[in-house]
Amino acid sequence: MGFSFIPQSFRVFHHNYSRQKFLNDIMAGIIVGIVALPLAIAFAIASGVKPEQGIYTAVVAGFLISIFSGSRVQIGGPTGAFIIVVFGIVQEFGYGGLMVATMMAGVILVCMGLSKLGAAIRFIPYPMTIGFTSGIALIIFTTQVKDLFGLNIPDGSANFIGRCVDYAQNFSTMDYNTMAMGGATLVIMAIWPRVTRKIPGSVIAIIATTIFVFMLDLPVDTIGSRFGSIPTMLPKPSFPHFSFELIHKLMGPAFTIAILAAIESLLAAVVADGITGDRHNSNMELVAQGIANIVVPIFGGIPATGAIARTATNIKSGGTTPVAGIVHAATLLLIMVCFGRWATLIPMATLAAILMVVAYHMSEWRYFLKLFKSPKSDVFVMLITFVLTVFVDLTIAIEVGVVLSAILFMNRMADTTIIRRTTVEMETDHHSLRDRLVPQGVEVFEIHGPFFFGAANRFKDTLQIVGKTPRVLIIRCRHILFMDATALHAMEELLDKTLKDGTTLLLSGVHAQPLITLEQSGLYYRIGEDNIHGNIDVALNRARQLMDLPELPLPVPFVPTVEREKV
Repeated sequence: MGFSFIPQSFRVFHHNYSRQKFLNDIMAGIIVGIVALPLAIAFAIASGVKPEQGIYTAVVAGFLISIFSGSRVQIGGPTGAFIIVVFGIVQEFGYGGLMVATMMAGVILVCMGLSKLGAAIRFIPYPMTIGFTSGIALIIFTTQVKDLFGLNIPDGSANFIGRCVDYAQNFSTMDYNTMAMGGATLVIMAIWPRVTRKIPGSVIAIIATTIFVFMLDLPVDTIGSRFGSIPTMLPKPSFPHFSFELIHKLMGPAFTIAILAAIESLLAAVVADGITGDRHNSNMELVAQGIANIVVPIFGGIPATGAIARTATNIKSGGTTPVAGIVHAATLLLIMVCFGRWATLIPMATLAAILMVVAYHMSEWRYFLKLFKSPKSDVFVMLITFVLTVFVDLTIAIEVGVVLSAILFMNRMADTTIIRRTTVEMETDHHSLRDRLVPQGVEVFEIHGPFFFGAANRFKDTLQIVGKTPRVLIIRCRHILFMDATALHAMEELLDKTLKDGTTLLLSGVHAQPLITLEQSGLYYRIGEDNIHGNIDVALNRARQLMDLPELPLPVPFVPTVEREKV
């Protein structure tokens, strides 16, 4: 695969990996492992699967992502971005369907990485990212209201509006003990950073509320009361049942998982680079995410990706190499083996409060509001993506967002392409027609910008302003650096029309890419080699030749002042 696909973990010991760095990595990995435990459990429960499946994901994916990652400090595991899509898949297809979708997403990610599409992810528009991220955050936040207040809703609605109606109708069923645990968690998470930031408030909140519930034997819902005991070992490997019908149905959700994993992991890597001053390999990072998501379902896990908060915690705790990520996975495994049975005492209200805080930070509401000052098209993309995420489906939101963003981008590109008649040109550059003699019966048009399908119709419309049929039509191409198939077709239609009208078509200032495109299509030879020229002066002399007029001497080639001084 070449040097560009060597994981960072394979390079660690070639860069002066000292004993001190090793100790720092171990300490950072232990801290991140402790931080990751409540999040892994909470994300799993919110996704509609068992709490231990979040731990399985953090252990297996965390290990594999650190081994194969293109970033030195990336921490992988389950994240909030997957909650909605995972919950939807589990509800419709069961965990077996989720296994298939996750493995399909892993294959897609590996293919993206091997195809070197890592850099392409950055072209996903920011308004679209903010739209679906804020939508996901709102849904996560609202899904935790029931557990935070201990509401008694036996058969709750799965959609956003129905869920809100259920809360309004059943709010009187709130449990005050549960609400107290949730409120205490929120207070601890708000106040604890003033004490220290080395240990997150979520960890302290879980320990405090769990001890409180256990000591006072409070009648609140816990992990154990809802899900039973938590296994203390990884499950035996098992493979899902594949069928063409199931693969076809899960193609959309798998694509969504892959896109979310790619965006979040590369965003986490970029954030890490900003803190450490390092530089990640985006293509290798995608391959690592793909490998992790192919393997994770075999061990009972859910989709995983690079986690921004845990990666930042790793760096701030002193982690500098993938060793920290490996230790983080080992720490989680050790906690599960030694203390897994105690996790059943964690109150559900505590996990709900933690997820609400995660959703709050995930929403990026300040950037959401700030984007309303952007161009209307960007605001439109953001709002459409947000509304579809909240009220319809995340997969549809991403698909529509990508299509809308592409259409708006092409519209903007088309707006930058200027096609105008230049017989009387107001430009003052050296190659303008201002000081050149254009014979009667010759029309000159110029195209500024990329000549692609978005500008092809404008090209046709602009040419219709010619009243009397000219004897010679010159198209100046000096500002065209790119020409696609639609533009080529428009040029061919123009050639057919000029041949029918008895007009000779000339091209001047043709650059390399358009010239190659013309040659490959055969249009170059239809126009004629004598009618395609490097500059406007030669083209004008060709026009005079066609009209039986004397040719004018070509001007002395323009040499910039700096070049003349060198001469």
